[in-house]
Amino acid sequence: MNRYGIIAVVTAIVGFLAGLAPVLAQMTTFHTYHCADGSEFIVGVYPYDSRAYLQIDGGSVMLPKRVALSGSRYSAGGVTLKTTKVGRTTVKRPKRPETACEVM
Repeated sequence: MNRYGIIAVVTAIVGFLAGLAPVLAQMTTFHTYHCADGSEFIVGVYPYDSRAYLQIDGGSVMLPKRVALSGSRYSAGGVTLKTTKVGRTTVKRPKRPETACEVM
């Protein structure tokens, strides 16, 4: 393939990916949670990323997805976010007990 053919293929791929960006943005999920201990946090989950992004206690935390028997679990730096298949969500932070949370 000559260089013009390569340029055409690369241009087509870039165009396809640029067209896909709005679809991925629409699939992004943000939820605000209110917990039993009175705390609140925001979780962002992106379709192309296996991590969860939390804004909690005045800071941001990126939590990689971990192995879970049921539902999903994200954990890093002493912060653990668990969501069961039935929708029960809990958060555990350093030096604090695990607490149940609900979507606002």
